[in-house]
Formats: sequence, C-alpha cells, structure tokens
Amino acid sequence: MTGMLTSEELERYARHIVLREVGGPGQAALKAARVLVIGAGGLGAPALMYLAAAGIGTLGVVDDDEVSLSNLQRQVIHATPDVGRPKVDSAADKILALNPHVTLRTHAVRLNAANVREIFGGYDVIVDGSDNFSTRYLVSDACYLAKKTLVAGALGVFDASLTTIRAHEANAEGVLNPTYRCLFPEAPPPGTVPSCEEAGVLGALAGVLGSMMALEAIREIVGFGESLVGLLV
Repeated sequence: MTGMLTSEELERYARHIVLREVGGPGQAALKAARVLVIGAGGLGAPALMYLAAAGIGTLGVVDDDEVSLSNLQRQVIHATPDVGRPKVDSAADKILALNPHVTLRTHAVRLNAANVREIFGGYDVIVDGSDNFSTRYLVSDACYLAKKTLVAGALGVFDASLTTIRAHEANAEGVLNPTYRCLFPEAPPPGTVPSCEEAGVLGALAGVLGSMMALEAIREIVGFGESLVGLLV
C-alpha cells in the first residue's frame, strides 16, 4: 500500500501512476477529491464515467430527470433497459460497476436557490453539464460564494465551449479571475437559443466535450499542465 492507495488501486490506476505528472501523490489526490457533476445527460454521462474511472474518491451527481429513449443517442451512461428510470439511479449502477472504489452520492432533485448551497457544501469541484442559462448562472454564483472550482461546458450544434472558473481567487497580477457572468453578462433573450430538442445535437460531440470536462476537473485536482482559468476553449 502506497499512501492512501491499496494494492488493488495501484494496479487499477497503474497507467496514471506511471505518468510523471500524476504519480502516486496525484492519484491519492484524486482519491481524496470530492466532485459533483450537474446533470447525467449528454455532458454529464461521459464526464461521470471518466471521473469514476480516474478514481475520484467521492463523486456526486444531481439530476431530477428520467431516462428517455431519445437520450440514448448521446447519454452513454444509460442503456435501453434504463428507459423510465431516474437518471441518477441508472448512472449509479454504471459508475459502481466500473469502479467500486468510488463513493457515490446521488441527488435526485432539480438544483435551485433553496438547495444549491447545501448540495455544493459536500464537494470541492463542480462540473456543470446543465443545458440552460438559468442553471448555469445559479451554479456560477453559488461556486463564487462557496469558493468552489467550477468546470463549465456548453454544447452548440457543431461547436462547444469549455472553461474553468475560480472567480474567488486572483491571478498572478492580483486581479480577480473572471466569472461566468464576465463571459455572458446576460442570458440570451428567450427563444433565441434553440434547445437540443429543437436544433439537434451530435452524440459524439457531447462525448468529446464531456470527456474534456472530466480532464479539466482532473487537472484542477492533480495540478498538471495549464489550467483553463481565464481561458475559453
């Protein structure tokens, strides 16, 4: 046993541990981390799977929706027999089957101003895979007030965006890092941004962005490479 890792975990995470930028200390940091993923949908599905596979010690998911047949084209954490089940339950089965070392917390609720503070209190990093501006603003504001790191992604039809937000901290020049509201001071007028039901969405694109969101969360925990704080991909 090395640090906090058992012999079984050393074998499971061997390809991480041989990475100079991760190693045993980085893997132990992942095991000690608490990450909440908002949404078990197109972005949350791949993010949850890769975070679980990476060995995040405590992984949470918040979603009040049920699996529908039209979800399965992109929400790869769910399968055909899961149609009609709560998404958090379906996601939990896949996560624990993939990695039983993960402590999983499910929140089968819609995130709102009344519950966001309590839910966020149990986590260090928030990964926002929500699909509407009201939730994104709520999440960003709550992360700022609670001093949480936020990884925020959004899908277009053939494009996507990704950034990491630590608005409660200052950069090397002593200037506060940008918030989500710095990027988008106001939500677009209602009806100007079509939903994925209206405009469509490529399943593979959701998989790419969700995986990138997981990577950025892992980067923030372990501390390798260049953070996306102050940058927009």
